[in-house]
Amino acid sequence: MAVTVADPETPKMKPKRAWLVRLVVTGVAGYGYYLSFAPRPLWWLAPIAFAVFALVLRGRSFRGAFGYGFIFGMAFFLPLLTWLQDFLGRDFGPWPWIGLSFALSLYFGLAGWLIRVVARLPLAPLWGALVFVALETPRTWFPLGGFPWGRVAFSQPEGAFLPLASIGGAPLVGFAVVLTGFGLAALIAKLREPRALAWPVVFTIVPAVAGLALWPTIGTEAQDGSLTVATVQGNAPDIGLALQGQRGVLRQNHLAESARLLQQIQSGQVPKPDLLLWPETATPLAGADPGIDQMVSAYGIPAIIGALVRTPDGAAENSAVVWDPRTGPGQRYVKQDLVPFGEYVPARAVARLVTPFIDDTLDMRAGDGSNAALSVAGTKIGVFICYEAAFDGPARDATAEGGELLVVPTNNAWYGPGEMSYQQLAMSRLRAVEHGRAVVVSATSGVSALVAPDGTITSSTGLFTADALVGRVPLRTQTTLSDRLGAWTEYGLLAVAIAGVAGGFVLRFRTRSSTGTTAGEAAG
Repeated sequence: MAVTVADPETPKMKPKRAWLVRLVVTGVAGYGYYLSFAPRPLWWLAPIAFAVFALVLRGRSFRGAFGYGFIFGMAFFLPLLTWLQDFLGRDFGPWPWIGLSFALSLYFGLAGWLIRVVARLPLAPLWGALVFVALETPRTWFPLGGFPWGRVAFSQPEGAFLPLASIGGAPLVGFAVVLTGFGLAALIAKLREPRALAWPVVFTIVPAVAGLALWPTIGTEAQDGSLTVATVQGNAPDIGLALQGQRGVLRQNHLAESARLLQQIQSGQVPKPDLLLWPETATPLAGADPGIDQMVSAYGIPAIIGALVRTPDGAAENSAVVWDPRTGPGQRYVKQDLVPFGEYVPARAVARLVTPFIDDTLDMRAGDGSNAALSVAGTKIGVFICYEAAFDGPARDATAEGGELLVVPTNNAWYGPGEMSYQQLAMSRLRAVEHGRAVVVSATSGVSALVAPDGTITSSTGLFTADALVGRVPLRTQTTLSDRLGAWTEYGLLAVAIAGVAGGFVLRFRTRSSTGTTAGEAAG
């Protein structure tokens, strides 16, 4: 006679239609996770969303865990990425937006499945949090050459967990948020077992307490003097992908706004800056440019000009160019991480089956990471461009090369009046704390901002307005522990997560083997 041994985490009775209730709760949790992202200052919603997600996963089958993870992801990514529709317009339809959300949600489904694998290990919330955050690493590689938008840490540009970025960067912040949520779920599930509450309490409280304890260590003072920086936001028409043919308009708008700012400086309304910034691809550049020469010469200070550079071999490079008021263009940084379908087309043959516009989109050439810190205005200015804010490497390289201030030229005019610009600004705020540097975000159409080394926004512009910011920012030389550890934090968390998954499989194999032996003895 066979004996069936039930999974101790599986409920004895399944209420009718309970799966539907769980489905709705999972969707609400995923949407709640989305609400924790900018422009809303609701960072505390993220751990609550993960707590609900963890409670839904308790006792589920592997197939069910994958499904609920996928639904959690779709409820999160669909609203988070609606700005893709503003970019592509009606001609493309909703399929790129839905398709990308679907692909990214598969990672969340896999996370749900693997969380069930480690669910029987001691300290299960810890292993579950490691698994979830570890899957953000391959998401920086695939799909589309990597799409790390929506990482857990990017929901935390302020609040209790942010200071942890100075210790372990975005990976540690994300891990702390998920661990708090999973710990809270375990605490709720074990309320009737007082002896089992110690570790859930630790997991729930310690990450936030550790973050709060680190706040006094976040330095904001100048260590190598300071710099008065001006960034020009010339504005752009809100026409999405059609902006591709309006580069002349961008250039004229930025020249006009630069002229207005110069008048204010000459009249004494604003202080004279030490450095002038133009945003990403604010002008095409193919050799000499008398207009930019004249503008920078009139200011009498060096500038960093965001330009789409045409090289002698005909390639296009998204660049930040140092422009001297006497000698003209010089050193430049070339964007490494290009935007898929905006700056290059991945899987072009497949994409051609979806849209006829692909053949009109030329691939830009990616940079090699050199000149991440530009020598200008008597100091080193670290640069990473737009989409690169989502990747850990560019800002880390800029700081490692001696950048005492970080600048982020960006062109968000493609993406409409939605939340994309605010989501990206949140990433720059995290990078400020991660590297202990002030950050200047220079945007074509907003949001431009001056960010202090503690992530605080000291001044900013609105969306789709012509404007300029002038402010004094500290120059800092001290490196954070996150800088010194570099990618080791991310790969360390990934390695421990893999070890946990392996342990989970071994434990399940041994449990099945012993269960089979016991059942055989009972039958005998």
